[in-house]
Amino acid sequence: MSTDERTNPLRDPKDRRLPRIAGPCALVMFGVTGDLAGKKLLPAVYDLANRGLLPPGFALVGFGRRDWSDEDFRELMHTAVKERARTPYRADVWEQLARGVRFVQGAFNDDEGFARLKETLVDLEESIGTGGNHAFYLSIPPGNFDDVVTQLRKHGLAGNRANRWSRVIIEKPFGHDLDSARELNRIVGGVFPPESVFRIDHYLGKETVQNMLAVRFANQMFEPIWNNNFVSHVQITMAEDIGIGGRAGYYDGIGAARDVIQNHLLQLMALTAMEEPNNFAAEELRAEKRKVLAASSTPADLAAHTARGQYLGGWQGGQKVRGYLQEDGIDPGSQTETYAAIRVDVDNRRWAGVPFYLRTAKRMPRRVTEIALLFKRAPHLPFTDTDTVQLGQNALVMRIQPDEGVTMRFGAKVPGTAMEIREVSMDFGYGSAFTESSPEAYERLILDVLLGDPPLFPQHEEVELGWQILDPVLDYWAGLDSQPEGYASGTWGPASGVEMLARDGFTWRRP
Repeated sequence: MSTDERTNPLRDPKDRRLPRIAGPCALVMFGVTGDLAGKKLLPAVYDLANRGLLPPGFALVGFGRRDWSDEDFRELMHTAVKERARTPYRADVWEQLARGVRFVQGAFNDDEGFARLKETLVDLEESIGTGGNHAFYLSIPPGNFDDVVTQLRKHGLAGNRANRWSRVIIEKPFGHDLDSARELNRIVGGVFPPESVFRIDHYLGKETVQNMLAVRFANQMFEPIWNNNFVSHVQITMAEDIGIGGRAGYYDGIGAARDVIQNHLLQLMALTAMEEPNNFAAEELRAEKRKVLAASSTPADLAAHTARGQYLGGWQGGQKVRGYLQEDGIDPGSQTETYAAIRVDVDNRRWAGVPFYLRTAKRMPRRVTEIALLFKRAPHLPFTDTDTVQLGQNALVMRIQPDEGVTMRFGAKVPGTAMEIREVSMDFGYGSAFTESSPEAYERLILDVLLGDPPLFPQHEEVELGWQILDPVLDYWAGLDSQPEGYASGTWGPASGVEMLARDGFTWRRP
């Protein structure tokens, strides 16, 4: 066995000595000229090939309106690989992969373009040996889904046939509210069966998200206190230190809540709060997550238990930055929030009375995503107030990015003759604990699609339950006459976000 195979983190769960290698197939990317493809998807495909997880019978087809040749697309991909791949560049791997790289010119509603796509896929089946298996990655606006899936069905590319499969991969957002999500599900579900639809949430591919299940269910020390008897509240944060960049066309009108809370943070909440599944099969995991989401709602007083804001101009990282309303392409009167925080209550036996606080924002002091369980204070402390002046709440913090790991915060005695208790941390980091590298989220998710392995992908029921939780908040905000509250770039958000927790007697922990 080679060194690459021994250190490969994407192994076959049935035999950990073996890598999970995809079978012959073609991956077709719509929206291949966008940022996501260049920064994440194309490098991830190369990294999978470099790890030996793609077969010789693998092909990658880009579909777009640009007047490109196959060689033009190969050059774009080559540049993306050289700049952003996580594994070392190897000429032999690239040359093998490039043999199956093609580009098809066409618009999403273009009959001739999809006819050329079908011809290309038939040719790849003969020349590369893809076996007639196809995965279609829709990294495009939801408004174009109908055109694309209709064309795929019209040209005979969408149906599963004997010994052949056809799958569709959908990028968020999954609609902009409950009604639009149901309509998207109707459109896609009319062409692809549920088991062939993979809704990408790249946070579910993060190693720490899955390690959270191991922390809970493989260790007797945590599960007994993972409930309302011991947990005071839960904070789930996704903070970014950047602005919207060149994404004004996508972001304005969408906002932080739709972009992050509805999918990423509610999925993280469901994984945090769910009961132990019978096993880790896809339907078992989904069933437990659905129970949590179905039991979840926002409080009736949304004015007191939600907060929204927009970043203002200022200084961040030693550089002067513009406010949201001064960004290129943003309407000066835009009411789109770049900071969103909500309280969610889970009405079941385990979590009744434990608020879950979800927040996300841009232009914060640092980039971090974490899940923090804050525990109740000890019922009796046999110390004086001066002994414990620096003692906070016990906490279990799961860091998802950028430095994946787990931190425990607890009180310990300061060395010396006096009895002084101070809060300290015990830290576990993936990078220092394991010699194996953690796969990039898109590597794992793309491989799971090609293998037909569904556990990490939310089904339409979870998507719709997420909108049922968030829609009342969005409707309430839409009815406000005022702009979102401003907050200075490089700070932890508006005053209303702090006040939201203060009303419940809590404060945001500083990541």
